[in-house]
Amino acid sequence: MNRPSFTLDHVALSVKDVDESVEFYQKVFQLNEIKNTASNSKTRWLTFGEGKQLHLISRPDSEIKTNKAVHFALATNNFNSFVKHLQILKIDYSDWRDTPNKDYIRKDGIRQVYFQDPNGYWIEVNDSI
Repeated sequence: MNRPSFTLDHVALSVKDVDESVEFYQKVFQLNEIKNTASNSKTRWLTFGEGKQLHLISRPDSEIKTNKAVHFALATNNFNSFVKHLQILKIDYSDWRDTPNKDYIRKDGIRQVYFQDPNGYWIEVNDSI
């Protein structure tokens, strides 16, 4: 049997307020909205480019539980500029150990910061590219 290959298609998050979440992700990452081709629901899709998507699914009455160990990570080739962007937007960020407004340098030399979206989901941004 041939071993199948995989590539990331999308990340889906349940959110209380889809409009607020779309605004946050567009403001922070400058993502473009694309058409939800799967359904006529209130789910809205954003694109990271190269076929990678973020699906924001309306669940206004659901309890959303989060912790830092459950997160998604994005890599940038301009880490310092992105951290400055977070500061301009007044978005609190921390290192893995929750030190406010501090980045973290992993054992392999990769720098990273963590912050939360309006629903409490943790996002890591690092300089691994």
